[in-house]
Amino acid sequence: MNIAIAEVVLLAEHFEVDTADDGLQAMLKVASFGPDLILLDIQMPGKDGLEVTRDLKADPATRHIRIVAFTAFAMQGDEARMRAAGCDGYLSKPIDVKRFGAQVRAYLQAPIDEAWARSAPLGTL
Repeated sequence: MNIAIAEVVLLAEHFEVDTADDGLQAMLKVASFGPDLILLDIQMPGKDGLEVTRDLKADPATRHIRIVAFTAFAMQGDEARMRAAGCDGYLSKPIDVKRFGAQVRAYLQAPIDEAWARSAPLGTL
């Protein structure tokens, strides 16, 4: 449900959007779609979001893509796990439809080293 809402909001904000149902499909779509930013659910069937992130960041052809964890996780240690995997930041679910497009746009425009500063502390999810 969150992904469908996010897709509608981003399309209304004139983003080009493609979605995947699982980690393996996400890896295939990255190759054909060529995104500038990936909103990546951490809990996906098959290959989870952290595995996908590690694989994309390890590949010279895709390591430049900004990956933002799109998650409802709020457990202690999750931020460290996301950073260690290579995520450039995170957005929490459920989304705020009024702010979501601007939040995504900010990740596209921010220098990579500032992306985590745009994330809310995990305790506030």
